[in-house]
Amino acid sequence: MLPITARAGVRIALVCQSLLYASAALAGASDYVHTPIVEEGEREIDFKTGTAKLRDGSRETQYSLGVGLGVTSWWSTEVYAKWHKEPGDRNRFDAWEVENKFQFTETGKYPVDVGFLFEIERPKDRSEGYEYRWGPLLQGDITPEVQANLNVLFTKHFHSDEPSPAELGYEWQLKYRLQPNFEYGVQGFGNVGHWDHWSPSSEQEHIVGPAVFGRIKVGDHQAIKYNAGVLFGLNHGAPRNTVRMQVEYEF
Repeated sequence: MLPITARAGVRIALVCQSLLYASAALAGASDYVHTPIVEEGEREIDFKTGTAKLRDGSRETQYSLGVGLGVTSWWSTEVYAKWHKEPGDRNRFDAWEVENKFQFTETGKYPVDVGFLFEIERPKDRSEGYEYRWGPLLQGDITPEVQANLNVLFTKHFHSDEPSPAELGYEWQLKYRLQPNFEYGVQGFGNVGHWDHWSPSSEQEHIVGPAVFGRIKVGDHQAIKYNAGVLFGLNHGAPRNTVRMQVEYEF
């Protein structure tokens, strides 16, 4: 990927910083930072998990298993089965989800790679209707070694028993490319409540913390890709801490 201009790099850094300190669909414990890059023909098996310690000392856990395919050079799709363990309860099947990602720009051709995410989730609890999540995916280089990602995402339930406006969330990360099988950085997730009427700061959710990344080749056109983070709540509306991990087998 080509280095971005200093001006574009500063813009990405400032936006990340403003979201961290200025900013509800709640961020899930197993959520990850989406990237806009699509690899045509790539197949993957994807496992995600996360556990969050809440403010009252209880803990909730989420995990999911998915299969995906890079259908074209600009579109990939993935189907997930998701489970959720609420405080004091056992693991239960939670939802089916279909994730579609679209890459709008050729990788590295412009200062910022641009994509778009569109997800549809069908919860087991039919009273929740369908959950849709969508929004832009941005990625660029601040320096040849430092990559930045920023995603601004909207979430809305349709055909649910309790209709509500779309809510606004975000994902971001900074990653230092040390070597392909081990990279490190920082990432954050959060939400501000209704997109057109933000919640009070005490009710918003913002978590941030260190993360590691890597891609290990295990054969011809095969690799295991991983990322994991330990995230800490920045305000009362966020969990005290969250531990999350994603492992993908690409082939």
